[in-house]
Amino acid sequence: MDLAIFAAVLFAAACHAGWNAVIKIGLDPLPATTLITSGAALIALVLLPVSGLPPGGAWPWVIASVVIHLFYFIGLTEAYRTGDLGQVYPLARGAAPLMTALATAFFIGERVTIAGWAGIVLLVCGVVLLSARGGRQLAKVDRRALGFALFTAVTICAYTVVDGIGARVAANPHAYTLAMFVGNGVAMLAYALVRRGPSLWSPMRPYWATGMAGGALQLLSYGIAIWAMTLAPIALVAALRETSVLFGAAIAVMFLKEPVRPARLVAALLILVGLLFLRLG
Repeated sequence: MDLAIFAAVLFAAACHAGWNAVIKIGLDPLPATTLITSGAALIALVLLPVSGLPPGGAWPWVIASVVIHLFYFIGLTEAYRTGDLGQVYPLARGAAPLMTALATAFFIGERVTIAGWAGIVLLVCGVVLLSARGGRQLAKVDRRALGFALFTAVTICAYTVVDGIGARVAANPHAYTLAMFVGNGVAMLAYALVRRGPSLWSPMRPYWATGMAGGALQLLSYGIAIWAMTLAPIALVAALRETSVLFGAAIAVMFLKEPVRPARLVAALLILVGLLFLRLG
């Protein structure tokens, strides 16, 4: 993978961990996620006249992505509502890279080198190990949270493949990204209003600035990833993006005061070695 793309996706991974941490700002996960997606949608709406709209052939992919993202956000908010950040986040993200690599190989014929596969496997092992003692004992893992985390992983795989193809069809990843984020914000807000009604607004009001910051991180993070998927194999970009768990673990340790355990250090080493193989792939 080209070094500039590699570095850009690593930066995107840090941004991704940042907006996921914002979900834990003190709000219930549903209004917090709605606030962040609405912030991203507002920023995207402002920028859309600059990029222009994606071409007609890309709109089916935009619509499909919005639908899949809605299920992703539903799964993510339910997983965070029932589980710990340090455990749910790695599980939700860790299962997706292998799924994505298999899906891109099967559906669009993308080939990954041996080094690339080694990097994906090592990174997945590190991500899963990070979740092993992420705030609770494995024996006490909440099965409901686990189920939602794995469901979220399936949706991550689905929207990654759809967006990688859609951005290539659009031949303008920025226009595709902005249109998709506007749709995401509208869909998530509609879902939240159906679930909570007018009571949704009052708890969100004090956090609007934090929501806008989280939305900016969300838009920047995935916008970079979509751009990268037009220039590099989707599977490698998807795997590299999951290094966000390292940044998520750092946030959990520094700000949520979760302990540093030997398992986390081993997991970090596996992820770093996986990064080296991904760079070669």
